[in-house]
Amino acid sequence: MIQLDVELPSNAIEVRVREVAQLFHTLDPFPFRERDLDAEVEDYIVGWARELRSEEPLRIIVHLPKSEAAAKHAGELEEAFQHYFTYRAQVISHELNELMRIGRFSLLVGLSILAVCLVTSHLAALYLTDPTFSSLVEQSFLILGWVANWRPLEIFLYDWWPLARRRQLYRRLAAAVVEVCPYEPPTTG
Repeated sequence: MIQLDVELPSNAIEVRVREVAQLFHTLDPFPFRERDLDAEVEDYIVGWARELRSEEPLRIIVHLPKSEAAAKHAGELEEAFQHYFTYRAQVISHELNELMRIGRFSLLVGLSILAVCLVTSHLAALYLTDPTFSSLVEQSFLILGWVANWRPLEIFLYDWWPLARRRQLYRRLAAAVVEVCPYEPPTTG
């Protein structure tokens, strides 16, 4: 039986790059600590974060060549990651607020239509003489009224969960400890 002396970090996401600039979007004009992460880097980190246990704090370990690990930007990685993931959590909070606003408006419209349909259904029962036709009209208006509430119910019962989970994930990533781990790049020749 082989026993390893090295303890693998729990809840750690490891990224290996040749230079710090590979982690960030190259066209972003903002200062280093405010730059957006590269889309592939974000997808990689978020994908791994989803797989890790949610009870423990996350760690992001960035493997860099020794020369890059000693550079000023390497020391600012934790602040840059924190800024980016905090911003992403705020964006998702805004999306969630917008979804709830749409849900409230949709609910207002849906309940108004339901009220009109219930009144119309009741009137159809009173004034239509043919029982078969009267029943058809009543049921049609009842169905229409409830279908008008489908979207608000979908928003309030189901649509907000994924956004809230993603926001929580970004908050966990914003709180992650970022470590720089230098390595010796292979020599060519």
